[in-house]
Amino acid sequence: MDKAATSIDRHRARKQDEKEPSSRKPELGPLQGADRQDLVSTPWNLLSVFARATTLARHGRGRGLAEHWQGLKYCQAMAAGPSGHLALTDDGQSPELSYRAMQARELGRAFGLAVAERTVRNRFPDHMVSTLDAEAILLAGFARSGPRPSLGARPRPDFFIEAWRPGRRSRVFVVTVNGNHQKATKRTAKADRSAFQQLARGSERAEHFHLAEWNTTPCLLMSTELLALDGITVNALQAPGEGLLPARPATGRGSADAVLSERNLAYAGAVKVPADGGQGRIQDGFLVPRKELGWYGQLLARTGAAGQLAFAGAGTEIAQYLTEKQGHKHYKQQTFAGSSSVRDARHKIGPTVYVGTDQVFRLNRIRVEAFSGISEELYELLIKGQVEEYRSRAYELRDTYPTSTTASLWGPVSFGTDGTVMALRVLPMNET
Repeated sequence: MDKAATSIDRHRARKQDEKEPSSRKPELGPLQGADRQDLVSTPWNLLSVFARATTLARHGRGRGLAEHWQGLKYCQAMAAGPSGHLALTDDGQSPELSYRAMQARELGRAFGLAVAERTVRNRFPDHMVSTLDAEAILLAGFARSGPRPSLGARPRPDFFIEAWRPGRRSRVFVVTVNGNHQKATKRTAKADRSAFQQLARGSERAEHFHLAEWNTTPCLLMSTELLALDGITVNALQAPGEGLLPARPATGRGSADAVLSERNLAYAGAVKVPADGGQGRIQDGFLVPRKELGWYGQLLARTGAAGQLAFAGAGTEIAQYLTEKQGHKHYKQQTFAGSSSVRDARHKIGPTVYVGTDQVFRLNRIRVEAFSGISEELYELLIKGQVEEYRSRAYELRDTYPTSTTASLWGPVSFGTDGTVMALRVLPMNET
């Protein structure tokens, strides 16, 4: 990665006449121990990981269809390869035109997030893990002024992973994820490897977010090679840090049940980088000041609650957890019938009753139903705005959900320890 970073800096210097190299996350190193083992998963579980993490992405009025389709459209793109590891099928290797870039971006994120989540769980096995879209989080504190709030072209990480436990201090990981279709050979120089270039650029994006002060937030950088010789391969780097947030009270203004106000935090020149025996320097970045760490923890919890409801197909109820800049108005409005997700389905899968939403798609003329939902008990708590009680109950129930990968009357199923489920089944041709 260092060689790729040097090559990138040289190219920028020639093109823009810049002498100073870009700021990147220091102290990067490979994953260690169990974090390096092969990822054992099903294709549908990988797709559900991606769907859960991106459910608050801005899909407009067609968000319901988009949430399910982004999970289904790759069902036929993966299968066991000659080496026994997961690889792209013939369909997966022949995406059309710009769809190829979309596949690399989205499938790459699915694999990278699966490895990142497993890494955090390995380190904090007694915690719950929530993955949140970074843009959805940062909009609440750093949105630029304008008719439509945005973060502009500011470099930023892709996701935050929060490891949390009720009544305890949460830990936050910064995550970047990418994917590519490059067929690297032994003759491909390291500086030209797409994976190493993606890690180098991911290091730049990770360096633009800090909690309290510079370089105290851990990060995970992922780049997925979809056409690697041994099958789909995730290249991963990490940087150390505590990333600690203060513990929240279960009730009152400091709890996640309290309505959150927006912030207008500085971005330009916000990060002070110390130097050994030197003057140090100032760089741009998303810095959450120490005095705002409690607010940031509330923001993560409430945005996570909104994501859970969106995954289950809730409508206007989602708005209560989002600020104006995060899209409160968007979710407050009723969307067009037939184009948005609506919590209109209820299924008992295993011992748990799940409520959520379903859609029917055609995959090569085969009609497939997709259902995404959440435990009815947890759903009711979220609808009532009881985030702290939801977290407490979700933690208590985390080991009670099935771990199987299929279910009776369905087919492929992905159960989450947070009470969510994504289930698929093929419909008879004459069923409407």
